[in-house]
Amino acid sequence: MRGYRLRTRGEADRYRRGVLHRALDESIPADVRHRVTVLTLARTAANGCFRFAPPFLATIAHGNGTDLAGIGIAVAVSELSGLLSPFNGEIVERLHRRTAMATGLAGVGLGTLLAASSVNPVMFTVALVIIAQGKVMFDLGLGAWTSDRVPFAQRGQVMGLIEISWALGLLVGVSTMGLVTAITNWRAGYALGAVGVMALAAIVARSIPIDSGAHTAADRPARGRVRVASVAPLMLAMFSLMAASQALFVTFGSYLEDTFGFTPATLSAMAFGLGFGELFSSLLSSRRADHWGKERSAAIGGAMMVPAALALAIGHDHMWAALPALVVAIAAFEFAIVSAIPLGTAAIAGSPARGMALMLGAGTFGRALCSVTATRLYDARGMAYPALLCAGFASCTTLAYTVLHRRQARAS
Repeated sequence: MRGYRLRTRGEADRYRRGVLHRALDESIPADVRHRVTVLTLARTAANGCFRFAPPFLATIAHGNGTDLAGIGIAVAVSELSGLLSPFNGEIVERLHRRTAMATGLAGVGLGTLLAASSVNPVMFTVALVIIAQGKVMFDLGLGAWTSDRVPFAQRGQVMGLIEISWALGLLVGVSTMGLVTAITNWRAGYALGAVGVMALAAIVARSIPIDSGAHTAADRPARGRVRVASVAPLMLAMFSLMAASQALFVTFGSYLEDTFGFTPATLSAMAFGLGFGELFSSLLSSRRADHWGKERSAAIGGAMMVPAALALAIGHDHMWAALPALVVAIAAFEFAIVSAIPLGTAAIAGSPARGMALMLGAGTFGRALCSVTATRLYDARGMAYPALLCAGFASCTTLAYTVLHRRQARAS
């Protein structure tokens, strides 16, 4: 009986760890390795709810009595709410990390339920704002929790692994919600996402101890001052990168419907394919960004977006050319963003949430700008122009991260 109990405890421990801990070696603190799976699953659910709208904007617009340009404004307003990220960063620095993560997930769930019940663009806009703010709080809490425990030199490996949740949010979350949409309607798709994220909010609240581990709130160094010379280049680079990606994210669903006759079911299949590309990029960044250099890796991702976006602009009338170009552009973005995220955690000494918040705020402004610009360009000119907009911002991204990489090389 004693042996059975010991074996059962071991099995329970392995169950709590999940499977992702095997991707991290023993140099990563046990606290992180044992909880990386549940946190990645929680972020997957939040990302699925957050990413559901763009591929189905046309369908959601019809359900809320507006058109693509009108719903694009709703997306832009929700993105602009991300400018509150620095304030969220201040809040997260004063909360237990677990509290920030669980509260953020609950916010995503409530916003998703509101989106499912929306009947006009204003109500849908409020829902998206709540989803966005909840996700920001969760992401900042998770990033700070990781930074408290993992040295900067290894942070790319851990954050890259957790960032597969962005791809899984599309690969699993959006695809599943999209299939429900195809069978029933988009409201049911949102409702499914809300149930999933609320369940994981409860799991996180129960399974993550209050700031456990070697690096707790009491151990963190004194908060550093915000140095514009250190933060501004990162903010500019993130602004350009997120603007480049949003030019494609808010238009590709409508483009595939209008040009090639995609349905909610085929859009879900396309989201599944895009998710595989993002998953590969996240895993590649997890393995290589620390070795290559985080700034250099982000620059490589931005550089790969440029020819892919140009190929999409040129071949947008031909499915055989457009779909591979779209997949490569989004996969390259994923490699760049995953590589860049750890930079924000080290931008302000002793305050990883504040540094991430400033960087995310800049990226949010880029997304908001392109949410309006790209949807209007698409309505007026077709897909070629949003693709060119993506290429332009991706070029700026490459330049900014290249400058940062050279500066870092000189400093070391």
